[in-house]
Amino acid sequence: MTKPSLPELLHAAVSAVGGTERPGQVTMAEAVAEAIDDTSHLLVQAGTGTGKSLGYLVPALAHGERVVVATATLALQRQLVERDLPRTVDALHSLLRRRPEFAMLKGRSNYLCLHRLHEGMPQDEEDGLFDQFEAAAPTSKLGQDLLRLRDWSDETENGDRDDLTPGVSDRAWAQVSVSSRECLGASKCAYGAECFAEMARERAKLADVVVTNHALLAIDAIEGAPVLPQHEVLIVDEAHELVSRVTGAATGELTPGQVNRAVRRSAKLVNEKAADQLQTAAEGFERLMELALPGRLEEIPEDLGYALAALRDAARTVITALGSTRDKSVQDEDAVRKQAVASVETVYAVAERVLNGSEWDVVWYERHDRFGASLRVAPMSVSGLLREKLFTDRSVVLTSATLKLGGDFNGVGASLGLAPEGTEGDDLPQWKGIDVGSPFDYRKQGILYIARHLARPARDGDRGDMLDELTELIQAAGGRTLGLFSSMRAAQLAAEELRVRIPEFPILLQGEETLGELIKNFAADPRTCLFGTLSLWQGVDVPGPSCQLVVMDKIPFPRPDDPLMSARQKAVEDAGGNGFMAVAATHAALLMAQGAGRLVRASGDRGVVAVLDQRLATARYGSYLKASLPDFWTTTDRNQVRKSLAAIDAMAKQAEEE
Repeated sequence: MTKPSLPELLHAAVSAVGGTERPGQVTMAEAVAEAIDDTSHLLVQAGTGTGKSLGYLVPALAHGERVVVATATLALQRQLVERDLPRTVDALHSLLRRRPEFAMLKGRSNYLCLHRLHEGMPQDEEDGLFDQFEAAAPTSKLGQDLLRLRDWSDETENGDRDDLTPGVSDRAWAQVSVSSRECLGASKCAYGAECFAEMARERAKLADVVVTNHALLAIDAIEGAPVLPQHEVLIVDEAHELVSRVTGAATGELTPGQVNRAVRRSAKLVNEKAADQLQTAAEGFERLMELALPGRLEEIPEDLGYALAALRDAARTVITALGSTRDKSVQDEDAVRKQAVASVETVYAVAERVLNGSEWDVVWYERHDRFGASLRVAPMSVSGLLREKLFTDRSVVLTSATLKLGGDFNGVGASLGLAPEGTEGDDLPQWKGIDVGSPFDYRKQGILYIARHLARPARDGDRGDMLDELTELIQAAGGRTLGLFSSMRAAQLAAEELRVRIPEFPILLQGEETLGELIKNFAADPRTCLFGTLSLWQGVDVPGPSCQLVVMDKIPFPRPDDPLMSARQKAVEDAGGNGFMAVAATHAALLMAQGAGRLVRASGDRGVVAVLDQRLATARYGSYLKASLPDFWTTTDRNQVRKSLAAIDAMAKQAEEE
């Protein structure tokens, strides 16, 4: 029997999921197959509606080697494991003459811990353990969540938090889960044989396709201890998110609350001298943090240096003491000790990292209204880490609807540690970028409107003219508006003002309900508008008449006082580059491309993306930002846009009546 061709396999898979083959999907599948065969690397921009998951799954399954697929969002993980993979495997089974296995793998804290559930959670204030089910009043929200978790533990097959519906609070979940540092290990745990996290790892070892998330991929790269099974092909979907997820995983934090927790957890397990040393260091750190002002620390102030050195030395003493003492009076001592060690090691590691003062790290104070001050440390760049850990010994395919910024892939490539496309060199990963287009006709389906007549936005300045413009646009559109704001404060002010001005159009605001509920309600009523910030720029998929106007209040540059972004910008400038374009403009272009992508989600969608910031038309960097957006028909004519919106609204109303 001859080996089936890639077009045959793709056709079978697309038919099985009830889709339609797209030229871009075929181009993508061929490019992915070629990259896998050559053990080279590929960046693929595939617009909404291309069917990109099958564009990479089919060639990966056909190749026959183990594949890891890493995604940024839970929604895509579920789509892959519950819909795309089962149907694709069924469709390809007879053609491939084998049935590829697939599995989902996440970080340990995503799985229910049976030891925590049955033995209780080591408590900070009292000896031994407490029964969290007894301690939480059954009538409280926490108590109800915990009782539901206990019932769920008897019926769940995989213990995955995301399979629990409705979900529970982070506080409730923290009482029935452990981090990898707190885990006793399967061999020492009474429940090791039934452990959900261990079972997930075993399934992953046997699977041909392992679906995971960017965070676990980052931990796998950073910590050096492999979490993912050995694999020959890595596919990173939603790849525009990867750098920020890896940065998040590589960021350390110290807060007074966290240090005090480490003190409480270790105090009863070590000698009095060691406990007092850590307690004294914690008090000194807490006093210092009460006075901390937000902002970057280019040099470590002397008083902070003393406080961190005291914390580091005390933590090291406690870690040594924890390793050499046993106390049989402590119930379930191993679990209590493991949690204490994990807490103190985190304090030690962050204090040591800040004191070492690497030129590649950025250190800053942050203040939060509810949680107070924190000390944070993050890598200036993760590009070197990604180049070294991601692009060796395997073929890597990175895909997203937005990878091509300003007309090429080099900006995103640089953030991933890749030299400009086509650069030759022994140590340089070889890669190419392809844009397989979109099945949508953006010039006919969408208008990009730039409100050139508005005053240039000033930081925290009054934007009365912008609110006037927004009001008129929503009225012309008959509601149907997704408002994407550059800050939560701007979204709140706009919602408050417009609820008074145009009460006939309900305005939903991010934070007033769960994101899922907000999107559901927005999709259900075409007259409704939804306002919000970051997660809405890339988390909303509402095809049809409920979203026919997407408004961006201003170009979403990072805040000038963002310590990490401004440090990265300065580093590029110090190296002779253009820091603004490399960091701020790239950040804005990525968000704007994602935001504009909310408008056209299906072949019948029509509408307007309105940018209420004249700089897109007047500033030199405007052309770079526009080149990153879908190829909409562009205008600055406000009357033309109002007429177009009114016509789209009329057509939608007519369709609703029919």
